[in-house]
Order: sequence, then C-alpha cells, then structure tokens
Amino acid sequence: MSYGSTDVLHGIDLDIRRGEIFALLGPNGAGKTTTVEILEGFRQRSAGEVRVLGTDPAHGDDAWRGRIGLVLQAWRDHRRWRVAELLTHFATYYPDPREPATLLDLVGLGAQADQVVDRLSGGQRRRLDVALAIVGRPELLFLDEPTTGFDPEARRDFHALVERLAREEGVTVLLTTHDLAEAERLADRIAMLVNGRIRACGTPAELARRAAAQAEVRWTASDGTARRERTEDPSQLVWELHRDAGGPVADLEVRRPTLEDAYLHMVHRDDPAGGGTPDVERPAA
Repeated sequence: MSYGSTDVLHGIDLDIRRGEIFALLGPNGAGKTTTVEILEGFRQRSAGEVRVLGTDPAHGDDAWRGRIGLVLQAWRDHRRWRVAELLTHFATYYPDPREPATLLDLVGLGAQADQVVDRLSGGQRRRLDVALAIVGRPELLFLDEPTTGFDPEARRDFHALVERLAREEGVTVLLTTHDLAEAERLADRIAMLVNGRIRACGTPAELARRAAAQAEVRWTASDGTARRERTEDPSQLVWELHRDAGGPVADLEVRRPTLEDAYLHMVHRDDPAGGGTPDVERPAA
C-alpha cells in the first residue's frame, strides 16, 4: 500500500486460520490500521492479492459484509438510543440475527437494556460495540484496539467474552492492540508488523523464543547478597547453583524471554538508534 510516494505496506504476507484469535502487533505508524482497513474493504490496496472469507474485500457485496463484524477503536454514534432499542434496530439488517435480549445477557448488559447509550460507562459501551458487531452472527470479527482505556476488571470481562466467542462459537477474531499482555493472553498466533513489513509470525511462545535475549536467573547467595546472571542455558546454571549450595537456593527465580522481549527486539532491529520509545502498554508488575 502506498500513499503517493510513501510506501506504507511492503508486500506483507499472512494467512489467518478459521476459528483462531490472531493478533496484529506493531508501534504507531507500522501499518496496522491500513492493513485492517484493506481486509475490511474500506481501503483500496495499491497492489497484491487479498481474500477474506473467499472474497476480494474490494468487491465485497452486502452478503459478504453481513458475515463480518467490526469493533472500531472508538465511536460515539447513536448516543440517544436506548441499548435494547438500538440492538433490535441493528438486528433488522441481518437475515438470521441473534435474539437481542439473549445477546445483551451474553455481553453482560442485560441490566442496562433500557439505559440510554450516552450514559453507559466505557466498559459497558465496549460491550455494546461487541453486541452490535456480532448481532448478525459474523464468521469473522475485527477488533481494533478494543480495550484502550479499560480498567483491569473491564478488560478481564472483555477478554472472557472474546474467548467465549472464539472457543465456543467458532468466531474468527483479528485483534490489533498495543497491550502485549492482552495479545499474549488471547492470541493463538501473533504477527509483528514493523515499518510496513511482517517481521515475525507465530504463537506467543514461539515469538518469545526468537527474542535476542538471554534468560535471567536471580537468587540470594549464602552471604545474603542478591545475585543475578544472564545465560542462554538457565537449567544448567540452576543445576550448578543447587550443586554448589548442597541444597535449595534462596529466592531462586528464572525469567525467560517474553513476548515483550521479542516485540522490542523486532522494533529496535529496524531502528538501531532507538527512535523513541515504542507505544506499548506493559503488564503491571
């Protein structure tokens, strides 16, 4: 994808499997939104081939769009509607919609059915966004940074809902996020998009193992001194510590490379000078 003389995407190549939760990670400006908008059919690509549910999104008709659900990063339409009325209205656009009252219970908004949309909390509004996106029983659900601004409880509830849709109902989910903990918890596979290119794609564990980072072993020595050492073979080091101590080692801790290590390595590999701090929400300690 190019805007004038500026290349935003450079021949990215990926496949998303039916029924999986797939996360797209990358710093601001990496091309995530452009990629998703092309897949949704909202933006015309400059070149290449795309198939979403077997159809080129650039030529998707109403029937094709009815198989897709969208949860945008933020929107504030329909503020004066009551929750149940809005969902019932949206249901009329689909041939086989979910029953609105049952759907509200599914997303945790049964008690807010008669409440005006503008009075919902941020977490409740996000649940309504999901309800509107899945009322037509989509096969594929796009989630664009869905939990931005959520408190921990709202984020946990939202994650449980997404997992239920994917694991119990077989909905395919494409998620973009800056929250590495969110991606690590939800995603079956993750693609890292950096400077318009897919730098790595795999399970969270596979990506963590690719990180150019050693494991860190921490322990308390017999003299009470806190010690730590980086190593490519933490099992060997732990064995040696137990052997030398003749038994248990105090405060022993092994920290292996994480998804965050892999992410930061991919970002800084393309930006040796640093280029500022990547826009990442790190998990709370």
